[in-house]
Amino acid sequence: MARSILVTGGTIFVSRFIARYFVEMGDDVTVLNRGSLPPIAGVRTVVADRHELDHQFDGERFDAVIDVTAYDARDVLDLAHALEHAHVGSTIMISSSAVYPETNLQPFAEGVRLGRNTFWGDYGTGKIEAERALLQCVDGAYIIRPPYLYGPMNNLYREAFVFDCAREDRRFYLPHDGDMRLQFFHVRDLCRFLERIIDEQPAQHVFNVGNPDSVSVREWVGLCYAAVGKTPTYASVDDVEQRNFFPFHDYEYSLDVHAQQELMPDVTPLDEGLRESYDWYRAHIDQVNTHPYTQYIDLHLAPIAQELQPAH
Repeated sequence: MARSILVTGGTIFVSRFIARYFVEMGDDVTVLNRGSLPPIAGVRTVVADRHELDHQFDGERFDAVIDVTAYDARDVLDLAHALEHAHVGSTIMISSSAVYPETNLQPFAEGVRLGRNTFWGDYGTGKIEAERALLQCVDGAYIIRPPYLYGPMNNLYREAFVFDCAREDRRFYLPHDGDMRLQFFHVRDLCRFLERIIDEQPAQHVFNVGNPDSVSVREWVGLCYAAVGKTPTYASVDDVEQRNFFPFHDYEYSLDVHAQQELMPDVTPLDEGLRESYDWYRAHIDQVNTHPYTQYIDLHLAPIAQELQPAH
């Protein structure tokens, strides 16, 4: 039997992929957004500001509400108020690993102290406020905390930047020695986990999600190049602000995802997911927000390339 799903957003990357995923599962999907981008085929779109919904959803029935676009307590409270006279099964908020302060012991487990993270700033504290508001005002709500999400529809210039470097046969400039580790999660695996929560209603209500194994920056770049059919050459970069030439903060962390693995033990292999990401990117280059990393590299790093120590 088809489920009725409400997704906030539905315009770019995570929320759009989630909406399309559940449509492909045969569900009845409603997205709530301000109509800034073309709608997804097969989806009912409610064009409105989440803060001005009034009684828009009175009397409606949703098996699940998936809130992708809640960034602070007001976002949560206004949507909860608008759904007071609707019939809602599961409410699931997509939060972030940014709720964990970098001073916590790693890997971060779900039950540890939350607090301001120096690298994520107000984004992380806003998510903390949103989580607390949701758990206080909606009985039985679920919180999902992912690491870096990737996959088709990613409009952020992360793996796409590396794909471009590979396509142009560029030498890749690694931060430091390239040993910093990153943790990823394919957006389809996120959807699969959401589906498990909706169908199984687990007793635990806050989950970290992510691939159980992290990868070094150098390994990740190598996999991105391999997706393009190329092999990278490297240079290492020290004493330069990392975000000037690389799409991630100089911040290594890991999430404990044992609870996720108990519900959903299998995840997409990173090499497979990156090949899929590249196939999508080739056909949708104009949908990715580029960043001038290569301009910075060519202006500031390439002229001194001979002074940089190659990474082995």
